[in-house]
Amino acid sequence: MALKQSLIENNSICLQAEASDWKAAIKIGTDMLIKSGAIKPSYHDAIISSVEKLGPYIVIAPSLAMPHARPENGVVRTAFALVTLKEPVFFEGEDSPIDVLITLAGSTSDQHMEGLMEVTQVLDDDESETGVDLDKLRRCQSAQDVYQVIDAALEEATA
Repeated sequence: MALKQSLIENNSICLQAEASDWKAAIKIGTDMLIKSGAIKPSYHDAIISSVEKLGPYIVIAPSLAMPHARPENGVVRTAFALVTLKEPVFFEGEDSPIDVLITLAGSTSDQHMEGLMEVTQVLDDDESETGVDLDKLRRCQSAQDVYQVIDAALEEATA
């Protein structure tokens, strides 16, 4: 499923949210997907448990986390949620504060990998030191702004 379409169908964008810590930040994204029926509450629990056990594997770039777990841990259908935070949170063992989270619920391993690739494509930026341009998402004030960022990135990628 396409990132933009998933965000629309699941009503799963929360901008400038407040979270006391990384667990609360993850909960914002997973709660939207639970509400939409895309995941079961057990998926949220699996993400938290995995990070506690394995470390912050979901931190994929400076300032960016992609909360996810295995499909069998409660994914009903493939979906995404986007959360930007007013104040960043820290994951234990990470120096970089996180203020953008893109929750990925892949219903199969293939869907999971396709989701990762699409998010990477949307956030790819050759000008940035890290190759990821999160500033565009940070500046978004509405879901419509997010959709425009995604559309522009995908147009650029196929140009």
